[in-house]
Amino acid sequence: MAKHGKKYLAAAAKVAQERWYTPSEAIALLKETATAKFDETVEAHFRLGVDPRHAEQQVRDVVVLPHGLGKTVRVLVFAQGEGATLAREAGADYVADGDEMIAKIQGGWTDFDVAVATPDLMGKVGRLGRILGPRGLMPNPKAGTVVPAEDLPRVIRESKAGRIEFRVDKTSNLHVPIGKASFSVEQLYDNLAALVEAVKKARPASLKGTYIKRLTLATTMGPGIKVDPVQAQNMEVRE
Repeated sequence: MAKHGKKYLAAAAKVAQERWYTPSEAIALLKETATAKFDETVEAHFRLGVDPRHAEQQVRDVVVLPHGLGKTVRVLVFAQGEGATLAREAGADYVADGDEMIAKIQGGWTDFDVAVATPDLMGKVGRLGRILGPRGLMPNPKAGTVVPAEDLPRVIRESKAGRIEFRVDKTSNLHVPIGKASFSVEQLYDNLAALVEAVKKARPASLKGTYIKRLTLATTMGPGIKVDPVQAQNMEVRE
């Protein structure tokens, strides 16, 4: 069993392990227990009542967090001609409109956070699956990252604003960042509310029984704080 330091144990002592907190209580406590010297990432961990071995029970979608993630998102766009021009004008950090950038990625370069592509370049992008796939960087129509050239400005803007893709793992869990510990309680609340709403919308039609079984919030170095899943599902983004 891993040994925890004094800071972690002091933070964990503030959390009642048997208690289900309201979303607001959990977020306030989360900020109180974030004691690292760096600005910790806040993550939401969902336990879902799905069986991801069945294709119809996959949970995968995207959400645009109202207050972003508190970090700079570097966007790479695979496009040519008009698409490449639109991507540059929309603020893409890198535009792969020739074989040079593809060769660079084949050599192992992946200094970007989101990759977007137009359909006509997916033949070339497909060759990069071995490198981009394991890192979660492969453009995908289901994730909304393979789009016509005219949609590139919107996707680039959303990606930089806090557009997150979430996908259930093999153990029926979702792990999704929702901001930084330095965010206000209101900002984290709004981001969590937007995420919960997106997760609810992604519920498989064939699923019977409880969908969101557990919800836990935690910072990078902090203890997990259990959130009442029923109250979480009634959250709304505050105007």
